[in-house]
Amino acid sequence: MTLSLVNDSYTQAAQEDRCAPRIVLNIPAMLRPSGSSAFPTNLIDLSIGGFAAQAVTGMRAGSLCWLTIGPFKGLQAEVVWNDGQVVGCAFANLLNPAVFDSIINAR
Repeated sequence: MTLSLVNDSYTQAAQEDRCAPRIVLNIPAMLRPSGSSAFPTNLIDLSIGGFAAQAVTGMRAGSLCWLTIGPFKGLQAEVVWNDGQVVGCAFANLLNPAVFDSIINAR
């Protein structure tokens, strides 16, 4: 069974209406595309609904990935867009506000 967030209303709200504030930042993280090894990246923005990270990769819209930030376990997400330098992803589940605050405050 493939998880697909691209067409649901949550993803559209997260990407179009920005239902949650995005915080611009620059922190190290690990990004693991489905079926591949994790690689280091820099997280450049974050919200409870998704993130953007620097990634020169062929990850296509609709593909699954996992983001690991510091001590937090991998967060499942789906690639929404990829411009060849940066990927924008929507979390499979909204990020817990306490986790969000912890990441923002630790930078």
